[in-house]
Amino acid sequence: MAGEPVAGCELCEAARMGSWYHEDGVCWVADCESCGVPMVVWTRHGTDPPAEELEAMLGALGRVADEVLGAGNWKLDRVMRQIPEHFHAHARDPQWWFRRFGGGSRPS
Repeated sequence: MAGEPVAGCELCEAARMGSWYHEDGVCWVADCESCGVPMVVWTRHGTDPPAEELEAMLGALGRVADEVLGAGNWKLDRVMRQIPEHFHAHARDPQWWFRRFGGGSRPS
């Protein structure tokens, strides 16, 4: 069940670090602090958003990813590795791993 913010959840905290691209009552989209790619985060704590909210979130992420990474130059990653108890998804471009661990910048 989803609901109120949970103390100690980094995604509930929603600290504004890095670039923020979108925010509404359902979600926010910003660069992931850990991997540097756009990610969407549900504003409610939980793992199973209703279908209409999921569709809106993935749409917001897609629009941002197309703008930031380039249309057709990213893939959706819905695996919640580091924070499995709060829904979020990433838009990963082919160079994200290199940027994260090898240095460099986002391709233009």
